Amino acid sequence: MNRPRPSGARSGSSGSRSSAGHRPTRRPSGRPAARPAERPEAPERPTPPDADAGDPAGGTSLVGRRYEVEVGPVAHGGHCVARHEGRVLFVRHALPGERVVAAVTEGTDTSRFLRADAVEILDASPDRVPAPCPFSGPGRCGGCDWQHASVAAQLRLKEDVLAEQLHRLAGLDLRVPVEPVPLDLPEGSEAPGEGLGWRTRVRFAVDDSGRAGLRRHRSHDIEPVEHCPIAHPEINELGVPGHPWAGMETVEAVTATGSTDRAVVITPRPGRMLPLVRLDAPTSIVRVDDHGGVHRVHGRPFVRERAAGRTWRVTGSGFWQVHPAAADTLVAAVLDGLDPRPGETAIDLYCGVGLFAGALLDRLGPTGAVLGIESGQQAVEDARHNLRDHTNVRIERGRVERVLPRTGITGTDLVVLDPPRTGAGRDVVRAVTELEPRRVAYVACDPAALARDLGYFARHGYRLAALRAFDLFPMTHHLECVAILEAAPAGRNG
Repeated sequence: MNRPRPSGARSGSSGSRSSAGHRPTRRPSGRPAARPAERPEAPERPTPPDADAGDPAGGTSLVGRRYEVEVGPVAHGGHCVARHEGRVLFVRHALPGERVVAAVTEGTDTSRFLRADAVEILDASPDRVPAPCPFSGPGRCGGCDWQHASVAAQLRLKEDVLAEQLHRLAGLDLRVPVEPVPLDLPEGSEAPGEGLGWRTRVRFAVDDSGRAGLRRHRSHDIEPVEHCPIAHPEINELGVPGHPWAGMETVEAVTATGSTDRAVVITPRPGRMLPLVRLDAPTSIVRVDDHGGVHRVHGRPFVRERAAGRTWRVTGSGFWQVHPAAADTLVAAVLDGLDPRPGETAIDLYCGVGLFAGALLDRLGPTGAVLGIESGQQAVEDARHNLRDHTNVRIERGRVERVLPRTGITGTDLVVLDPPRTGAGRDVVRAVTELEPRRVAYVACDPAALARDLGYFARHGYRLAALRAFDLFPMTHHLECVAILEAAPAGRNG
């Protein structure tokens, strides 16, 4: 890998390398030629697409129609699968094995499948518990999926979804335990309840009357709330829903981990002025303009997060993991899987504010080098600020699939990918494998995108060496995975 230049420098060219920190171009040696992976077996259960259930050709709406159904297995997305007269229903607020009355929320008599809510429980699962949130349930706040399930059951449901996606999309028969991640509570503080009080960033939507709330499932409608039980106590202390926000689009409340910083990030509707902001606890106030620019109104325009042994500046609504223990948990899993060695080179794709790049620098030492690539302008500025004391790191701005081929890099030892929910995709996976890294760490927040991309890696001669899953989003269907990949031995693929 061409040694990264200091942040702000331009990418290197693809020309010849000098002896000053550059390595010869690598060529395949013993790695099998890429071949198409075997086609996975047909899915054992249907998976709901992101599109609406309705038939684009039209049909008579079935919304509101009620059916008594036996609930089958969990499906990706916070649903369970049921069938009525041969038609698939994806039912929220249900659990496997239950008998429920399901009310259709989307679909027509010509739809391939229907979406529905369980509005009456006829035979309850032993895993069913009273929802701790007074704002959850059919037709109400859509932020959580499993408020009605015990936390132990939630872990099993997420394990089932991960196993099914790996089998269906990657052809892997593998069951991985979903590891709970406890909160590190300050001494003397009261525990918020199992699976609650963890979310350090909450974005409230604002209705036409200026009332802040949370969006309902698959809807622009807003559910009024007084507080959010999964939000960190310091978020609820601000009292955002109890204040008027006329003319605002969204109000995001942020509390940092490892510092006392809090911020409220306000996005006005076009042409509207910021109101006079008075909240129930001290906080910085930040405004987002019509072009996404961040402007300080009061206090700092950023919060200081503490993780991986250092402090990180995160400006405005910049991306940072929302569980207080997430950053340290994921860094530990990535470093354990990659086993970085002094003097090696690494690439951090979708690097955000530089979390994994910084952790790698500490392991690689002054003779190593790291390149980070990130599309967000503000995140790039934060990353360069956060890593400004290192001369052996370079942060490039742009889309990974466009920037990576232009860097002139022809080989590297390690790669970290932490893509958005849609995953890395075929082109990025191909570009990564062409660099022939010793190991790849793929941090994924969507098991379907991860499984699809693992299939792409297999076609290019990289196999799954290790996989861990973490419950960093209790009460929701989301989970975070760290997959470690390495070149398959000669004669094997996938």
